[in-house]
Amino acid sequence: MDILLVASAFNSLTQRVFAELSDEGHHVDVVLASHGPDAVRAAVREGCPELIVAPMLKSALPEDVWREHTCLIVHPGPPGDRGPSSLDWAIAEEASEWGVTVLQAEAAMDAGDVWADGTFPVPPTGKSDMYRNEVADAATAAVLLAVRRYAEGSYKPRPQSEPGAHVLWRDYFRQDQRRIDWENDSTATVLRKLRGADSQPGVRDEICGQEVFLHGGHPEDRLRGEPGELLATRAGAVCRATRDGAVWIPELRPRKSSGDPAPFRRPAASVLAGFPAPPGSGPGMPGSYDRPYWLPEIAAPLELPPERTTWTDIRYRQRGQVGFLAFSFPGGAMSTTHCRRLLAAWRYALTRPTSVLVLGGARDFFSNGIHLNVIEAAGDPAGESWSNLNAMNDLVEAVLRTTDRLVVSALGGNAAAGGVMLALAADEVWCRTGSVLNPHYRNMGLYGSEYWTYSLPRRVGAETAERLTTEALPVSSATAERLGLVDRLLPVAAREFAPEVERLAADLAADPDLPRRITAKPTTRHADELTRPLAEYRRAELAQMRAVFFDPEAPYHALRSAFVRKLPNGSARPLATGDVR
Repeated sequence: MDILLVASAFNSLTQRVFAELSDEGHHVDVVLASHGPDAVRAAVREGCPELIVAPMLKSALPEDVWREHTCLIVHPGPPGDRGPSSLDWAIAEEASEWGVTVLQAEAAMDAGDVWADGTFPVPPTGKSDMYRNEVADAATAAVLLAVRRYAEGSYKPRPQSEPGAHVLWRDYFRQDQRRIDWENDSTATVLRKLRGADSQPGVRDEICGQEVFLHGGHPEDRLRGEPGELLATRAGAVCRATRDGAVWIPELRPRKSSGDPAPFRRPAASVLAGFPAPPGSGPGMPGSYDRPYWLPEIAAPLELPPERTTWTDIRYRQRGQVGFLAFSFPGGAMSTTHCRRLLAAWRYALTRPTSVLVLGGARDFFSNGIHLNVIEAAGDPAGESWSNLNAMNDLVEAVLRTTDRLVVSALGGNAAAGGVMLALAADEVWCRTGSVLNPHYRNMGLYGSEYWTYSLPRRVGAETAERLTTEALPVSSATAERLGLVDRLLPVAAREFAPEVERLAADLAADPDLPRRITAKPTTRHADELTRPLAEYRRAELAQMRAVFFDPEAPYHALRSAFVRKLPNGSARPLATGDVR
């Protein structure tokens, strides 16, 4: 069928629905509702779709569109649940199970007939993580079922108003309901509030007399202080005391009305560095560093003891002959500092006696490449772009040059741009079904780097590599496997991904053929080096990227700013897979 997706953003769920509908043979187009109702009408008029699907919609479809065409809306709540903040309410009320509903558009919000629905267990994670995983799994399955039912023509959707149906309207979940009472809220309550708003909209609060939004929350097991007191920083995050413990907050966002030139999410410590120091902090110069001078930086060990529950974004552990280097950065973005720290951890992992080294393995994002928010906030965005890219290249090169053990990239979630190329640097790529890959850079106006001109063609061939990087469309995990981007699909739920990776890695370490494969790696690397040195791939790619970074008129700068500041850019295509509600 010809299907038109109408979405407020080409976010992770929209991309996944686009990719999986395309896999089933449908011709799928996309129009952004954020471009206005006339843009939607024009797309319908010009495309003449047989069916309209709205995977993620914050505004109503034009009435003339839903009256004249069958329009299916994805609502992130079970049948009968209505309102704009379903996931927020589910987290706030500590629901153990939640659902999604595919319903037909009509005048009343979320009140249309049901074409399909599904349920899922609510995990102890942030809302955005749940949205990209459990919600996306259930929603995509329901959309595919609804589309099949519509195509067959015999299914009659069931009305939500049928006898015995439970209908509940709940209003928008507002900031006064998210407010943290640091004096009285328990750590569990604080974490629930933070996780319920981790990506959007954040929890409005005050720090050092400045109004900010808090994004993300993780427990701390040892540090303690007066409720609300700032205790320490770690890897860009800040630790804040609760009445019975403490929490780590990875990111802050200044209010737009604050006058801050960078009013968007970025590492919490870098935001605090620009705030006035609290009384009694001693002499210093706020804003001179990427962290506040008046808070201690307390690192966590790379090999964290299993009984610890503190937060850290990079961890190493070993099970027999398998090493696991896991990392998890907010939004999948990797700043210069992230890359350098992960490279140091990689070098440490190489000192350990293992035959298999797994990179990744956590649920949710693998990597989306360079950190556009940190770049946009920098005093010299071009220079920071260049530093970030070179740090990313250093990391990818280290993986490519690892020849004394077998390397596996384990993608529990989405990857894009340089993050895909980081994954492809490994010997094998394992991917959870449901993950979406964006192996391209074009939508940010970039040629690309991270040795993509080496890694991508050697896996998929020159012709397919050219198509993937120029079409700039999301690729489903199934298509990625078919093309050769992925070696193994793991058809498990997000919560089961890490244990399944551990089991398969143990099997790989016990494979009698493994020593032969490892022995062959130096020979293969040497042959490739003779054909064309890695340094030459890097030099050619970086020449293209440098020309863009240091050209103030290059589209990259406007595209980056529009993406980070959530401004219209005139494109219906994604700028990154991290753009989620």
